[in-house]
Amino acid sequence: MANTYDHIPELEGEELAYIQMIIGSLTEEKAAKFFSVYRARRRKPQETLIFAILGLFCIAGIQRFALNQIGMGLLYFFTAGLCYIGTIIDIINYQKLSFEYNRQIADDIKITMGI
Repeated sequence: MANTYDHIPELEGEELAYIQMIIGSLTEEKAAKFFSVYRARRRKPQETLIFAILGLFCIAGIQRFALNQIGMGLLYFFTAGLCYIGTIIDIINYQKLSFEYNRQIADDIKITMGI
């Protein structure tokens, strides 16, 4: 079984548990391939936080566009981050937003690889 810390040491919490569940039965070769693709496509929570802060002061909704939530990004853009309340909530929940995006990416990779 592949060791998650060897491939992506910055994972923590729910994301770490979810990735370990996915790679639990993979061979070392398939796990290494999964990690290389996942690491390239995942969003770091700190990036989401930075985008949300930029959304508060500059371009509302940029954090949602970065998380591939185009509809919510447009809604935030045209409503000034839902009158700033939605953007403030995103600043508070940035880790959850990143985890949801990363979970979707991991599931897409899992389906693509046929795991």
